[in-house]
Amino acid sequence: MPGGGLHEPLPALLDELRRCRICRDAPRSGGPLPHVPRPVIQASAEARICIAGQAPGTRAHASGRPYTDPSGVRLRAWLQLDEATFYDPRKIAIVPMGFCFPGHDALGGDLPPRRECADVWRARVMARLPNIELMLLIGQYAQRWHLARTATVGGVTGTVGRWREIYGASSRPRLLALPHPSWRNSGWLKRNPWFEMDLLPVLRADVAQLVA
Repeated sequence: MPGGGLHEPLPALLDELRRCRICRDAPRSGGPLPHVPRPVIQASAEARICIAGQAPGTRAHASGRPYTDPSGVRLRAWLQLDEATFYDPRKIAIVPMGFCFPGHDALGGDLPPRRECADVWRARVMARLPNIELMLLIGQYAQRWHLARTATVGGVTGTVGRWREIYGASSRPRLLALPHPSWRNSGWLKRNPWFEMDLLPVLRADVAQLVA
């Protein structure tokens, strides 16, 4: 069972996390993970930006690196970051709600993040990221974890639609809710042009200042 104390250094915690097999050997929700777990996380105590997403997809599971797929291309475009900066853990922490690829549902889509990840690891990891100034909450699972229930009424569209209220009400870290950058959400982006016109310029300005 994972342990660790109040003064547990982040590198030791990450080593322990990457060896985690709870969802296969001692699942707490649903059946055991049907494949070998491969936790995917990027973090450093120096990071000033944290991306809180859902869970790795099949390509990230294969590579061991987050967002190595078309959604990563779109996300980096939203942030206006090159790959070298995006994958520099001293600048960007990537801490998904689920660290392992959760598998596919009956329709071929990705299953929700495993609950074991957040229950066992999330608070411990976040407590060791003391310099985070901007949290990017991608998708409903991260938004429900990090935001008050009243802020997530109306699902992702409702939450992202209240981005000014959420961003303005938070101080450190500042919280910014985003939709998933999957290309399946291209229709959502067309129906909500305010996302690119109003939200992205604020996001890019904040990110540029933090990675400078």
